[in-house]
Amino acid sequence: MTQPNLLDILARTPVWVFAVFFVLLALGYQQSRTRTVSRQRFLLLPVAMVALSLYGVASAFGVALVPFLAWVMGAGGVAVVGARCLPSSAQPVAPGVLRVQGSWWPLVLMMAIFATKYVIGYASARSLDVVVHPGFIGGVSLLLGMFSGVFAARALAAWGVFGARIRK
Repeated sequence: MTQPNLLDILARTPVWVFAVFFVLLALGYQQSRTRTVSRQRFLLLPVAMVALSLYGVASAFGVALVPFLAWVMGAGGVAVVGARCLPSSAQPVAPGVLRVQGSWWPLVLMMAIFATKYVIGYASARSLDVVVHPGFIGGVSLLLGMFSGVFAARALAAWGVFGARIRK
């Protein structure tokens, strides 16, 4: 069996995957700019990325104990530690309105989640044995959870969940 080259892999990738890639690039670029947003809108990206990451684990490995626990450990651990250690990226400017410092980290994290899911999709499409190995399932689920945990940590830090950073 011959190994496909990168062009073969990309040619067989569904078009919607490229659309998702470019949407994530645009969202990541938006996050790189300092902006003023409502508290609710500030939470939209972290909540969406956490939900999509968890959905990605469930869709890749099924609703099972090992991937779910690994994801929760990664997301929860990074979210709690990160929220305590990260400086807040948002400052209140009016009641319910935040000024959010731009950062390239959300783009990096989105691309990391995308790349991880792409590799899982490729391995699944090729029916590679590694996809059913518990170590792979647990490791990838933990990694996706950790990426999501950073999004959650940034939101928790800004909202002052583990300290008094933003007041109503």
